[in-house]
Amino acid sequence: MASDPKIHTFEEVAPHNKTKDCWLIISGKVYDVTPFMDDHPGGDEVLLSATGKDATNDFEDVGHSDSAREMMDKYYIGEIDASTVPLNRTYIPPHQPPYNPDKTPEFLIKILQFLVPLLILGLALAVRHYTKEK
Repeated sequence: MASDPKIHTFEEVAPHNKTKDCWLIISGKVYDVTPFMDDHPGGDEVLLSATGKDATNDFEDVGHSDSAREMMDKYYIGEIDASTVPLNRTYIPPHQPPYNPDKTPEFLIKILQFLVPLLILGLALAVRHYTKEK
């Protein structure tokens, strides 16, 4: 950890609530967990749900291992000014792009499962047609 930690206000930390920019407040410390989003065992949704508030209780309730606690050191970016953290905050869900099922890999596989047999059938008919004339 840094010898002279930067003090962040809650207003500085709160906007960092997206998959590509995620900061958490845990035990009075601020962590930029953006690089860890894809690697978190519980998924990025768990981390995103802990943004915009003091996530200490969320973190402690899960019962993280000692190695998980040691791993936090590399994401540490400073301390939180405790006087700026609201006691009760209404949950504002993080902005995420709308889910589009047409862009998933499963959709592409379904399309290919339909098109490939049609292409094979068309090719077979074309070969039969041209070889029958000769």
